[in-house]
Amino acid sequence: MNYDLILKEIHKEIQPLYNEGKVASYIPALKNINPKQFAMSIQLFDGTSFHIGNYNQQFSIQSISKVFTFTLALHLYGKDLYKNVGHEPSGDPFNSLVQLEYENGIPRNPFINAGALVTTDLLINKYKDETFEKVLAFIQEISNNKDIVYDKEVASSEEQTGYMNFALLNMMKSYKNISNDIKEVAQTYFKHCSISMSTNELSRAMLFLANHGTDPLSKKEFITQSQAKRINSLMLTCGHYDASGDFAFKVGLPGKSGVGGGIVAIIPNLMAISVYSPQLNKNGNSLIGTKALELFTTKTGLSIF
Repeated sequence: MNYDLILKEIHKEIQPLYNEGKVASYIPALKNINPKQFAMSIQLFDGTSFHIGNYNQQFSIQSISKVFTFTLALHLYGKDLYKNVGHEPSGDPFNSLVQLEYENGIPRNPFINAGALVTTDLLINKYKDETFEKVLAFIQEISNNKDIVYDKEVASSEEQTGYMNFALLNMMKSYKNISNDIKEVAQTYFKHCSISMSTNELSRAMLFLANHGTDPLSKKEFITQSQAKRINSLMLTCGHYDASGDFAFKVGLPGKSGVGGGIVAIIPNLMAISVYSPQLNKNGNSLIGTKALELFTTKTGLSIF
């Protein structure tokens, strides 16, 4: 399959969409990002990769980091993890308080903000003061890149304006579903959301999930096949907040978005894909990124359905 040609076709076809969507202005550090950006990367199991756009430019991965913290937490806790966080779609915005109150402080899944805050808290139970360093080291390892770091300006910006996240933490603390100091949990969460990566690095990082938990290049098993199945299924059903069903319907791949404008997706036994465009749709997902992935699965016929 001529992936270079397909990426060029996608790049041409998404051009009219540059006038749509808005950047995540509620995070001050992301407010002034150039909105008219696009990059897309494909990583195959044999090490071959294909790209379009500025695929080495790093951006804030935001909620894509929730895939990695969930992976670590699932590895550490196994099925016991689901005592603190569920595995059902939410159907509500990613930072909703309403559902959390109805369900006694147990978040629906690890990919909404409340769920990611719980998994961060559980990681702190195990890793203590080294939690963020462990998360970052894991991402560096699966990306095969020790130079990946977090953006201190973005992390500080999120902390200064993260009132809803603090509200979620306080509510869950009242239900005894947060063990550690709220400020410590929040700061760790903001840091891992502020990790900066490119589409090139993200597509490499997702390969182990496309290969049942084992990196096809290094041959290292990071998680079991069963755990990879759980993570991928949640990416399909919960990876795009209350637009997850629409993404599954149009794209047909397990994927995870972030309000920084990135989206990752996997095609089992074949490849990992990452796309970046910072203008978001009303659900907080990359508008052009979503369309690019829809075009990719349409043109190639590659989806899980």
